[in-house]
Amino acid sequence: MKKYFFLIVISAFTLTVSTFGQRFAYVDTEYILDMIPDYRSAQKQLDALSLDWEKEMDKKQEEIDKMYHEFEAEKILLTEELKKKKEAEIKTKEQELKDFRNLKFGYEGELFKKRAELIKPIQDKIFDAVQKIAKTSALDFIFAKGGEVIMLYSNSKYDKSDEVLKELGIAITKTKNSAGNTTNTQQGSGNNGGNNDANPRLEERK
Repeated sequence: MKKYFFLIVISAFTLTVSTFGQRFAYVDTEYILDMIPDYRSAQKQLDALSLDWEKEMDKKQEEIDKMYHEFEAEKILLTEELKKKKEAEIKTKEQELKDFRNLKFGYEGELFKKRAELIKPIQDKIFDAVQKIAKTSALDFIFAKGGEVIMLYSNSKYDKSDEVLKELGIAITKTKNSAGNTTNTQQGSGNNGGNNDANPRLEERK
């Protein structure tokens, strides 16, 4: 049902755009980011931080497991008071692990803030480049392929991603075929590359 709803909405929108002669295009940010070295570097930093924190959580979990197994092995010999004490110690360690996880990986945790610090400036540059191209090309709309707007079909001739890369001064080391796959190439100009996280690519119509 949801699929058909989007089909109807997009069909109606396309009709409206065609009727009023508005121009639009699309950008593929996943492809653009894959070309930007600063983005790849940022991803490596984030991956490294994530891995370090995951290792630390694993150690904390191992400590909890050890405490639990030791408690299970000896609790038959413990008084009720000692049992409660050891159970409380285990619960405290479990809470510490939970707090650590939330601190590092939770919403607005350290990983979230670090990602915003490293990735947002790159996204802002892409946005500025898209805005400039839209004004230069007299476009009324620019869609993000793979973003919130669902693109059931896109003609590559309306793809402005390479123009965004050129605006950013990024060397185009890959090209996309009609199926959306990328292949290596030596053409283009600039000096950067990237991975995945957003989605600008523009669709232009008269």
